Amino acid sequence: MELLEWIRDEHSSTGERFEHAVVDRVPPDRWHDPVGDGGSSLAWLTFHAAAHEDIAINGVVGAGEPLLASWRSRLGLDAVPGHIGLGETEVREVSALLDPVTLLTYARAVPTTTRQWLATVTPEALSSRPASAEGLARAGVEESAAPWLYGMWADRPAWWFVQWEAIGHRINHIGEMVSVRNRLGLSPF
Repeated sequence: MELLEWIRDEHSSTGERFEHAVVDRVPPDRWHDPVGDGGSSLAWLTFHAAAHEDIAINGVVGAGEPLLASWRSRLGLDAVPGHIGLGETEVREVSALLDPVTLLTYARAVPTTTRQWLATVTPEALSSRPASAEGLARAGVEESAAPWLYGMWADRPAWWFVQWEAIGHRINHIGEMVSVRNRLGLSPF
């Protein structure tokens, strides 16, 4: 198997895991339930993971505009600063704005654009080092609001954004979502 084929397959499989382990098992009316103190809801985890991938792939690696720019109104986030959603800690006032059906549509659109980009990317392009600070600024994420993200993404090759933000980060949060699903009493096992 060629490396790019493996990357494409691994990225696609994260979407399948999300659909089968979370979306198919948890009704939309339970997506805002944090299941106890300190935990995040499925709405927040879904938004967080999708926003990271969106900004990383569409905004930084693709050097364009993240989908979130055109989705902010539909998601009810017009008044929410661009960095909100990128941190791990749920902001309940923001997640409460997220309609699960609309959120799920956005969360499915993001990996679709990633798959489209992965279908045409070359190994040479994966080795390039995109201007992450410029991409974050275009996405409305100010450095003063998210210095940790600017630092984490600085001088990384494009393959790192795919490996971490589009695959690894999503897998981590899908595991967290499965835990939330189970604590909601919706484990199929």
